[in-house]
Amino acid sequence: MAIDEFSRSVQAGLQLSKRISYGKDKASMTVPKAPSMKKSLSSCSSSSSLRLPENHRPTAPMVYTVISDPSVVDNPDICSYQPYVYGHCDPPALVPLHMHGITMEVDCYLDTAFVTVTGTWRVHCVTSKSCCDCRIAIPMGDQGSVLGIEVESTRRSYSSQFITPQNEKDVEKVTKTNNSSLMKGNTYMFKIPQVDGGSKIHVTIKWSQKLLYQHHEFCLSVPFTFPDHVLPVVKETSNKEKIMLNVNSGTDTEIICNYSSHPLKETKRKSGELSFSYEADVKRWSTENFFFSYSLSSDDILAGLLLHTPSLHDYDQRNMFCFYLFPGSNKISKPFKKGSELNQEDSFNIIAFNGNIKSFSSSLESATDEGITNAIEWMHNNLIAEGSTNLLLPLKHAFDMVGKSGESIPLIFLITDGSVEDEKDICNLMKDHLMDGGINSPRIFTFGIGSYCNHYFLQMLAHMGRGCYDAAYDVDSISDRLPKLLNNASSHVLANVTIDGLETLESHEFYPFRVPDFYGNPLILSGRYQGTFPDIVKARGFTADMSSYKIDVKVRKAKGITLDRVCARREIDTLTAHAWLDQNKQLEEKVAKMSLQIGVPSEYTHMILIQGDKVKPAMDSVLPEEEYSKLENHKVMYLSNLSVGFGNVMASVDNLAPGTEEVKLSEPAGMMMQAASSCYDVVLDRCCCVSVLRCCSRMNDQCAIALTQLCTALACFECLNCCCEVCDSCGDLCQ
Repeated sequence: MAIDEFSRSVQAGLQLSKRISYGKDKASMTVPKAPSMKKSLSSCSSSSSLRLPENHRPTAPMVYTVISDPSVVDNPDICSYQPYVYGHCDPPALVPLHMHGITMEVDCYLDTAFVTVTGTWRVHCVTSKSCCDCRIAIPMGDQGSVLGIEVESTRRSYSSQFITPQNEKDVEKVTKTNNSSLMKGNTYMFKIPQVDGGSKIHVTIKWSQKLLYQHHEFCLSVPFTFPDHVLPVVKETSNKEKIMLNVNSGTDTEIICNYSSHPLKETKRKSGELSFSYEADVKRWSTENFFFSYSLSSDDILAGLLLHTPSLHDYDQRNMFCFYLFPGSNKISKPFKKGSELNQEDSFNIIAFNGNIKSFSSSLESATDEGITNAIEWMHNNLIAEGSTNLLLPLKHAFDMVGKSGESIPLIFLITDGSVEDEKDICNLMKDHLMDGGINSPRIFTFGIGSYCNHYFLQMLAHMGRGCYDAAYDVDSISDRLPKLLNNASSHVLANVTIDGLETLESHEFYPFRVPDFYGNPLILSGRYQGTFPDIVKARGFTADMSSYKIDVKVRKAKGITLDRVCARREIDTLTAHAWLDQNKQLEEKVAKMSLQIGVPSEYTHMILIQGDKVKPAMDSVLPEEEYSKLENHKVMYLSNLSVGFGNVMASVDNLAPGTEEVKLSEPAGMMMQAASSCYDVVLDRCCCVSVLRCCSRMNDQCAIALTQLCTALACFECLNCCCEVCDSCGDLCQ
């Protein structure tokens, strides 16, 4: 469901709810005024997906009744005898239900947060003789992924379960209804059928999300802003609001709390660990998102290696390890020369391509005023989207142009919203260029837009090139996520990172398979091994002056951290990318088994809701293979697969704008996507930021998406201390 359609349905539901009379028992028809904001939010609290409500976009867990027949809308306790309403609501109206309690528990491990929200809502707007469907909306934080669902009503209970395509034959007699969707803003929605009017519905949702790292802080941001209309009008009992937060940094270093949006009480403190709680009877539900930021008390780089023994039911009986590098507050050396402090000694070039390529120059050009002016004019005349795409040719041209010598490390940025047929061939060719390269070989940064591009192809390229990958699955998040990728690239700390001491092991493998460079964000990689780790290993890398940097890494057992859950997403993504590239069925089966065991979405499993009569399996339990046959005795509802897929070549060839298969984008005409959908842009790190910014300041609204967005992102390089006047088409993106 698109945001605008959803908002209209909620608005219609709010209008319908005005018919309800609460009689003499109403506490008050006036919602308490919002308290003044006395705290200043941390710099890490800004996120495009967690802004205050625009229209009726969910900014906290919500439950809505789905109303097609408006005549059923009434007080279930006292009939108000309202005039009969004829007709039907098409599309159905959505009435936000009154919430009677909310509890949120968050466990933060390394760079990942596991969130569990439990809430109770009452169907206050439907007569007691009627029933209705309920739609549940769960907005999640950065890179949120649903892990489990439990719902209980007076009639039935529901519990989620992951199954493989092989297990679907056990439930093939059940109608496969698509009962859920992912709405713009990373909001997961699903529907529960036939809930009695006047009854209460209890919902528990589990998901994982990433901690942001900004300004030397780990930042947790969870949507927790409830609108006024979910506060019960008739106050029967107290409104309980509860938050529990546990932080385990994985280190022995003291944790420094920097900011909390809610009044948390510390309940436990020891080296590397903290616990907090908050509980209150409130007159008004939370009016701001839950933000929490902390830093680690260390001036130098923090390094560690955690070990974990697999359970008896683990599909892989090899031991697990997790290696991390956290940035310190002190700089170990000057940064690698890339995009900052450009002068006429810097060089750049521009490659435009569709089916063929056009280069601004046959070689890298000096960043003189004349060169920049000529580049701007060339871009106006040559950056024209024509539909077809040949990605291999410009990539080869870019590699040939930057070479492997010089003082700086070239960075190649690949931004795409589509797929091409020869992606496997491109990976195999790039492997030859990158795997044996020295410290000055190009680094590849990839950024995918929408669901038409093959995100596993982009991840594989970034892994091979020791760079980073990120994605924006809707248009609104591009201006938030792309600058973060560029900012990360501008904070290159160590190149060619290696770990010494692994030669004593019998065998080992990394996820991702190649150790990335250490940029401004925490570097975390996991792996499996056989043998015995030494007590100390050494991490090595090269600084900007090409000197070797070494750090001792203490090896210890992971305590209080469910390392298999923390590393599952990283391991599944890496193995899936390899399974795609090598067309390896054994790896696909391995990923599926891991998904079933830990309860993490994958490309080779599906999430279902199992309906029971007040008897439901525990959410964290995993059914053994022999028990899947019992699913045929239950009614099963299929939920949307939250995996990203392997791209859509046909949609790319047809020049479809990203997102049109899922939501109706209401972007201003010509602002984005239209001129250059299904188009790639390759930008060499040695290009001049000044030229790109000046160019963007003169572009018309038919400019390609990559350049308008890249203009915004390059501002994170801090290569300018002045402002540029931007055109109307990218003005909103550069704010």
